[in-house]
Amino acid sequence: MSELSLLALIGVLSISCQWLAWRLKTPAILPLLVCGLIIGPTLGWLNPDQLFDQLLFPLVSLAVAVILFEGSLTLKFDEIRGHGRMVTNLVSVGMVVTWVAIGVATHFLMGWEWELSALFGALVVVTGPTVIQPMIRSIRPINKLANILRWEGIIIDPVGALLAVLVYEFIIASQDVAFLHAMQAFAKTIGIGFFFGWVAAKLLGLALGRGWFPHYLQNVATLTIVLGVFALSNAIQHESGLLTVTVMGMAMANTKNLNLDEILEFKETLSVLLISALFIILAARLDFAQFDALGLPAVVLLAIILFAVRPLAVWLSAIGTELRFKDKVLLSWIAPRGIVAAAVSALFALKMEQSGWDGAESIVPLVFLVIMTTVVLQSLTAKPLARLLGLIEPPARGFLIFGANQMARAVAKSLQEHDIPVRLADTNWENIRMARMDNLPVYFGNPASEHASNNIDLTGIGQLLVMSPYKQLNPLVSVYYQDWFGGHKVHGLNSGESDFRASHQLSEAYKNTLDLFGESVTYSKLASLHFQGAKMKSTPITENFSFEDYQQQYGARAVPMFALDDQKKVHIFSTSRELKPMPGWVIIAMISPEKDGDAKSSNA
Repeated sequence: MSELSLLALIGVLSISCQWLAWRLKTPAILPLLVCGLIIGPTLGWLNPDQLFDQLLFPLVSLAVAVILFEGSLTLKFDEIRGHGRMVTNLVSVGMVVTWVAIGVATHFLMGWEWELSALFGALVVVTGPTVIQPMIRSIRPINKLANILRWEGIIIDPVGALLAVLVYEFIIASQDVAFLHAMQAFAKTIGIGFFFGWVAAKLLGLALGRGWFPHYLQNVATLTIVLGVFALSNAIQHESGLLTVTVMGMAMANTKNLNLDEILEFKETLSVLLISALFIILAARLDFAQFDALGLPAVVLLAIILFAVRPLAVWLSAIGTELRFKDKVLLSWIAPRGIVAAAVSALFALKMEQSGWDGAESIVPLVFLVIMTTVVLQSLTAKPLARLLGLIEPPARGFLIFGANQMARAVAKSLQEHDIPVRLADTNWENIRMARMDNLPVYFGNPASEHASNNIDLTGIGQLLVMSPYKQLNPLVSVYYQDWFGGHKVHGLNSGESDFRASHQLSEAYKNTLDLFGESVTYSKLASLHFQGAKMKSTPITENFSFEDYQQQYGARAVPMFALDDQKKVHIFSTSRELKPMPGWVIIAMISPEKDGDAKSSNA
């Protein structure tokens, strides 16, 4: 194959693997790695060293710099303190215990030097949201454990990356020099990394906050500046660039009043175009003989990581918490490794091989072996284990509501009053702020983004209500969540006759969702009724007050929305299904105020 054909093949396979992971609801890293192994060592189509030659190392370096920067953009220190003692302990005490225990076990089992063993231990402390989230959606553990796993993955992604970078910097600084000189070089690297990272973050934050870049240049300018700072830091102090960009991302994430949504959304494009291709290339560089050379000690090490190190970290982290024995058992089994471990290990191995470190060539196959084993084994067994322990969330009966406007907030509060889980998502900060003041769970941003798929909490939620005025986003969000919840569990408001005709250009999948509350009930109608004083009201149906009596009493003043049956199951009034509430049910509706003429008629 020609070089151009190979590059096109990598691009096509990258998208195909991402699509396959989306369809199968599995971490994308798994099909990407398997694909790389097939076209690389298995079929021999791709030899990255031959294809990229001298450019391989710089390309991997820049890709890892981007991964570390954008991963660290998700680390907000307030969130560490705000998600409970167990999460805080797992990303501090648990991480250190995992690092030390794996490092010691690697040294004695694999016979590696202490430096390589410590680096390997640091590389595999990271789980990451891209592998945890698909697993949580598949397992559906109880809300408490789902939140612990989700936030551990989000927070430990940049924290673990920082640990790996620091360990690597120390190893490089201490190579072939006395201890005092090693400490001086390490201190210089740390100082330059933190200083340049903090200064670059403040300057870039200032530029973004004051609008020095036009909107269409913000993402590209940010990426260019990150790569420039990475190169400049490396030029001033050898190998300090990765630390610099990691610190830069953390500093920007914790800068107040800095809107990073556009930059975080840009990460999705980079993930598809850059990271996907990177993993195929890295996997293609492997040789099955490298896995064979690891031998039995690697199998024993894997067993220790799975059955000893993770449980030890969880049990120590759980001291002082209210977690039960079975909670800790499930948490001990779920810790799949992900993107940061694979990408950073490949870069460090390349650099250390060039520096002549004995055994550095074994780091990548061992890391990849840990990734594949943990992802596959835990994906297959975690759900049966959770079911055996009785830790699976009951069938989801809650609602994700796209739109946090005044009308949607009223609907959400009426559901919440009946203990129905709700979460509102909106791209308008003022709407989100008002929803928070009403004590409603929220997600700020586009719920159909990759950031949402990694961060939004959908525990107990199994249906989508589209109640926003955003005509461009509504179809996207609707179609996106049909894959998550199923087509019959996504419902949207008809936007009006003219808009509905325009929707014929859209997919049938979207048009079939426009059934919420009845064909004549539009967003404009509900918003107008609410503005005119209509209120949400819950009315029980009894033997003495039937649904027919309800219709007769309220007539056109009522817009029935939901019916709760005697089993507390929620039914939606829609064009696709006729409901006949029975005694023992409760109807939730928007009721318009009674007009003077209506009042006189009823009194007569």
